[in-house]
Amino acid sequence: MPKITIIGGGAYVFPLVMARDVLAHEALAGSTICLYDIDGRRNNINAAGLRRMVRMLKRPARIQATTDRRQALAGADFCICTFQVGCVEAYGHDVNIPRKYGIDQCVGDSFGPGGIFRGLRSIHALKPIAADMHRLCPQALFIQYANPMAMNSWAMARLGVGNIGLCHSVQGTSRMLAREMHLPYEKCSFISAGINHQAWFIDFRCDGVDVMPLLRKVMMEKHLSGRDRGEGSDELHAGGSERVRTEIMRLTGYFQTESSAHASEYLPWFRKTPEMVLDYQPNRWDYYQICSAHADQTRRVKDFLQAVRKQGLAPSQEYGAGIVDSMVTGTIRLVHGSVPNSGIITNLPRDCSVEVPVFVDRQGLRPQVIGELPPACAAINRLSINQVQLAVEAALTGDRDMLYAAVAMDPLTGALLTLPQIRRMVDEMIAAERQWLPRFTSKTLVTAAAEDIARKLMRPVAAPKRKAKTRSRRKRPG
Repeated sequence: MPKITIIGGGAYVFPLVMARDVLAHEALAGSTICLYDIDGRRNNINAAGLRRMVRMLKRPARIQATTDRRQALAGADFCICTFQVGCVEAYGHDVNIPRKYGIDQCVGDSFGPGGIFRGLRSIHALKPIAADMHRLCPQALFIQYANPMAMNSWAMARLGVGNIGLCHSVQGTSRMLAREMHLPYEKCSFISAGINHQAWFIDFRCDGVDVMPLLRKVMMEKHLSGRDRGEGSDELHAGGSERVRTEIMRLTGYFQTESSAHASEYLPWFRKTPEMVLDYQPNRWDYYQICSAHADQTRRVKDFLQAVRKQGLAPSQEYGAGIVDSMVTGTIRLVHGSVPNSGIITNLPRDCSVEVPVFVDRQGLRPQVIGELPPACAAINRLSINQVQLAVEAALTGDRDMLYAAVAMDPLTGALLTLPQIRRMVDEMIAAERQWLPRFTSKTLVTAAAEDIARKLMRPVAAPKRKAKTRSRRKRPG
């Protein structure tokens, strides 16, 4: 039976969701599930709940809990990462400091200033984890659930760890689109490709019939009809909250996977002023406020266990446990995950993290080659990849200038702030989050060494000393 280590075992309930999904597979019922977290209290609360769930479901699984990283990783077959470094305290700085500068992120966990700083904290924590995995469980698959997915997955690949990043946006959006078109989901098939939180449904079929024209018609009539004629927006607001994604679809031709709330902060067109934010998202959705209002963890674990008692082993739509089952049993599954771009999407940078269909079995992961994305879709992806690449480099090297550049490349930040303002904002965020970050240094800041060089170069040059002339005396003839 495999050992499955959940890194961030004290996270808000999600480790229990992962464990429940694992236990729903008969072949994994006797697994060892190890919860690891630096917060022992939260880790133990989840471990106690998980042990109650195992007894309730009469599964032979072994449950471990530890604050020792090496103990948690030793002999692991799978590592599932669910942490949020700095928790809500750090997250508050990610969103509140940019808001002082006019950057209103409704989530701030994937791209932009908030996503970049969450990535810096995460990668700083992932570096020692990767080093320990090379020594203690070199064959383990790292299953990444922590945001920012595109940064974390790219960084782990750079650190030499085999990994796949998982999200539920593909599952959720594909179901939503089937409902909007009044199609039976079980008869639908699709291809989604791009990067995490910005992948594209480049093909959508029902019973083998291409329904992309229907998808465009239904979404544009529901969410955009009347706006181009200057008509009132009340009926459009009542029709749903997918105006942002539908506008992006009208621009590119394709619908993207992540919600309109998320999508609105990744691009420069939807959140330039408070009035614009309200127009595009009339029912404000603020994920930081949601996280800040989370109920007591003990209470939430009790609620989760009551739901399991009522529903039994009903797994979630998450892919993680299915991947583990496929690699243990050989059962072939299709998932959508973030993997290194080894020629999979040819018009995106090589080695960046791309989200594509992936077949899984006992041999591991087999990402499916996509080829070229539609040009406008690839162009939007590259806007995000620019900042992701710079942020990963900054996190791995501690290069402060690279960090300034990463934040400056964010389309919304670049549309609203000057470069000096961006530098001030980044400096303020570094100071506020210093306890969770690596040390950053800048080549462009004046240093003692630079001042010393300048003094030497600017020192007046003394005129060369002239040698005294000496007369040669001829010997007089005797």
